Amino acid sequence: MQQKKKVLLIEDEKILGEILLTKLSSQGYDAKWELDGEAGLESIRKFKPDMILLDIVMPKKNGYEVLEEIHKDEELKKIPVIVISNSGQPVEIERILALGAKDYVVKAQFSPEEVLAKMHRYISGDTAEEASASLASARKKIAILVIEDDAFLSSLATTRLSAEGYQVSSASDGEQGWKAVQEHPPDLVLLDLIMPGMTGFEVLKNIKSDEKFKNIPVVIFSNLGQEQEVAEARELGADDFLVKSNFTLREVMEKIDALLAKHGKL
Repeated sequence: MQQKKKVLLIEDEKILGEILLTKLSSQGYDAKWELDGEAGLESIRKFKPDMILLDIVMPKKNGYEVLEEIHKDEELKKIPVIVISNSGQPVEIERILALGAKDYVVKAQFSPEEVLAKMHRYISGDTAEEASASLASARKKIAILVIEDDAFLSSLATTRLSAEGYQVSSASDGEQGWKAVQEHPPDLVLLDLIMPGMTGFEVLKNIKSDEKFKNIPVVIFSNLGQEQEVAEARELGADDFLVKSNFTLREVMEKIDALLAKHGKL
């Protein structure tokens, strides 16, 4: 019987810790949880995890101190660490990556599915390979519609999504996009807001107010990022809102994977 991969969660927020621990256990990981950095370091040495999920602001020893201890130890530094960042500020991210963390998620924005998507990139062995193969197989059955009037960005997104194994189609304006949704309902829509003719807001409203299409997850990917636009998109039923300048394509893919997993499609 294949041994379960071990994941150590070091997080002092009890509600978040319980959510993550439950999710990890349900996905077949041998998961352990510590509430402070000192206990976390002790567990790293005894439990010998394959992956560490690490909070930054904690009692006794904070996440930076834990990372420093890991970084100084030749054996421990081989363990991949994903940091759960409170702020996501560039200065914080730069510091955690310099201390050897592989990746990070921002507390206010992440979902357990996003954490799992990131873990699959770094945890080694058969479990990860099987998960990756299973993910690739599932993606082949999933159709994504990109509605974006910027030809270069649309090409980048469709190429990347296709490379990840998804079935991808695109529309260059809102009217084409809404027509495509009606003719061939996708499993997910990646939607720009500012487009000629029918805007992304109108497309979103049409999708979410139609009984046949309202359950299709819609990810807004826009240059707009003001509180008012985000609130309007959320009110109309957008499932996620990503500002183009704040996200790399890799991060967009992770958000899409996480949202599809949340909807039971991955």
